Amino acid sequence: MGLFDYLKKKFSKNEDEKNIKPVEEQKVASIESPVENSDKSLSSSSVEGKEKIKDNTQEAYARGMKKARKGFMYRLKSLTSIFRKVNEEYFDELEEILIEADVGTELTFRIIDEAKQDAKVYNIDSPEEINKLVVEKMFEGYAQSGKSVSPDLNFVNNGPTVLLMVGVNGGGKTTTIAKLANRYSKAGKKVLLVAADTFRAGATEQLGVWANRIGVDILMGEDGCDPSSLCYDGVRKAVNEKFDLVIVDTAGRLQNKTNLMNELAKMRRVIGKIIPEAPHETFLVIDANTGQNGIDQAKVFKEATPLTGIVITKMDGTSKGGIILAIRDKLGVPVRFIGLGEGMNDLKEFDLDEYLYGLLLVEEDED
Repeated sequence: MGLFDYLKKKFSKNEDEKNIKPVEEQKVASIESPVENSDKSLSSSSVEGKEKIKDNTQEAYARGMKKARKGFMYRLKSLTSIFRKVNEEYFDELEEILIEADVGTELTFRIIDEAKQDAKVYNIDSPEEINKLVVEKMFEGYAQSGKSVSPDLNFVNNGPTVLLMVGVNGGGKTTTIAKLANRYSKAGKKVLLVAADTFRAGATEQLGVWANRIGVDILMGEDGCDPSSLCYDGVRKAVNEKFDLVIVDTAGRLQNKTNLMNELAKMRRVIGKIIPEAPHETFLVIDANTGQNGIDQAKVFKEATPLTGIVITKMDGTSKGGIILAIRDKLGVPVRFIGLGEGMNDLKEFDLDEYLYGLLLVEEDED
């Protein structure tokens, strides 16, 4: 089953979805698929609740991917009205579309080269068929680049789970921390925020406002205080007071990579003195609008600290949907969450199928 047919079938309102495998599982059998809710003993009310959540998620992706959809799929479709058959000029135009969508130069060249080879071997000259082939190759690559993991946080069995949040200033890190805290607080977790971005003016106060608004605890220090000492106090407090989740904000200064690496390494060391396995997760927050700069930022942070996931923010504000592919291709780090709007509930677990449907096919279903 081709990618487009698979997505149409999965998201058809009248289709039974139970036996349809996710894209990643279809494409790469050896890669573990995202965690699915497969408990057959669920009550009917529980099932209805999950279906409602699924519907809300689908709507969020459709809404949040609108600009990216127009910037990518509409341009692909426009080529089919200009070219009756594919030729070298067609592939040049296709290449430009992918690069401008932030897919990344190297990945774009690789995809176009493979498409050209397939077109020659299988005698494909239809622009529509080449477009479908190119899109399939783009997302096959996502499934193959790095290990697949569940997007949700991996909570430890005993004691608090520590999540370190890193990212440049202005990328949406503080708001993402608030949304994650709200998500897990509503799920019944006892959440503590540690405002360890002590160098940016107003960062502590900003996080404090969010903590009060969503009703979670926060540990704050004075502006300019040692962030590692604050981390130590925060994790100790979490252990003593039996918190389930500690989310640590960090400074986002990239002017001096050595200082950044040293600072993050020190924070990890002091956290590890209290909980040897911590931090259990480290998320890098990247603004979807930053394009190649976002990839460069990710490389710096990956050198500074081990990353377990990426959070893409402001996806609803960009017409370029390819940054997710470029990150995966360059870093092999999975996208765990995606920001699809400004609302507290618009931060969603990253789901490749939902993302593809929102990027490629929503308008077809609405027509």
